[in-house]
Amino acid sequence: MIPAHLIPVPDPLQVSWGWFQILLSSTFLLHLLVMNIMLGWAIIAFCNHAFRDKIPADNQLISKKLPFTIAFTVNFGVAPLLFLQILYGHFMYTSSVLMAVFWLSIVALLILAYYATYIYNLQFSKLSGLHTLVSGIIALFLLIITFFFTNNMSLMVSPGSWVHYFNHPDGMLLNFEDSTLLPRYLHSVFASVAVGGLALGLYHDWQQRRGDTTAADHIPSAMNWFSYATIANFGIGTWYYGGLPTSIRTVTGTAGAFLLCFLLAGIAAAILSLIYGLQYRVRHTAVAVLGAIICMVTVRELVRRQTLAPWFSTSDLEVIPQYSPMLLFLLLFAAGLYLVWWMIKLVLPAKKEVQS
Repeated sequence: MIPAHLIPVPDPLQVSWGWFQILLSSTFLLHLLVMNIMLGWAIIAFCNHAFRDKIPADNQLISKKLPFTIAFTVNFGVAPLLFLQILYGHFMYTSSVLMAVFWLSIVALLILAYYATYIYNLQFSKLSGLHTLVSGIIALFLLIITFFFTNNMSLMVSPGSWVHYFNHPDGMLLNFEDSTLLPRYLHSVFASVAVGGLALGLYHDWQQRRGDTTAADHIPSAMNWFSYATIANFGIGTWYYGGLPTSIRTVTGTAGAFLLCFLLAGIAAAILSLIYGLQYRVRHTAVAVLGAIICMVTVRELVRRQTLAPWFSTSDLEVIPQYSPMLLFLLLFAAGLYLVWWMIKLVLPAKKEVQS
């Protein structure tokens, strides 16, 4: 069986693929930030319960915010998933079918994790010895979901692995023959712990600037989560990069040069963020991390494009011009962002009045 024969014919686009690529990368960046906070906080909460004698104040904070992070992650994940399907739908739909049992189970796992976060929040003071169990269930379910997503993203760019369907036609195909699957997954997990710790540090820094005299005491612990997870991720990232095909790691052509430039810029920003993190300079760390994430999102997309190069290029997609749907989407998208910002501004003063 020739793998190329298994690739479906893509649908035509209404506008040039570049518009969808910009929207995919920008919306994925937003999703990635909130997803990292969600997963990172779940892991941090579990580790604090499991390995510390006294429950840190951060855990109660996490218990209150974790349901919101899941809601934001899901909602912010819709747009990049749709744009991914527009550009690479004929690959992603196929990979999703090949692992259909695991892919569909994400819905059930997410619902269970969501319910568990509300139990963890609303019953926090009553859980007593069950804190570790409940937080562990939340972290476990979210880690499993992350693995299934990682597997799908790996499988969609590996048409050569699709032929295994004929040996496993049960919708339970996992791409373990991909040497980058495990380091790619662990890279996401440790990045989430780092961003989760940084988010806690930013919260305490914000509280300190508002006059909370105890907030500064919590910043070192939060930033240590960031720093140690980042140190570990340098090793995992090297492992991940080493597992990529030689054709991608070799700097040839414009695509290879762009990949190397963004990779080096991302590493430099990550090193800078680590230096700031070890010094507990929270806001400086956040700026450097944002730069590193932007670079790594770009590297991720360049790697995907080069991996699929033997099979497909987005520039090959047929375009049948029809600009009104895109214009309407952009107007509604801008209006939606403004509405979210307006609601946040509306809620914050009310929250301050309640607290006072």
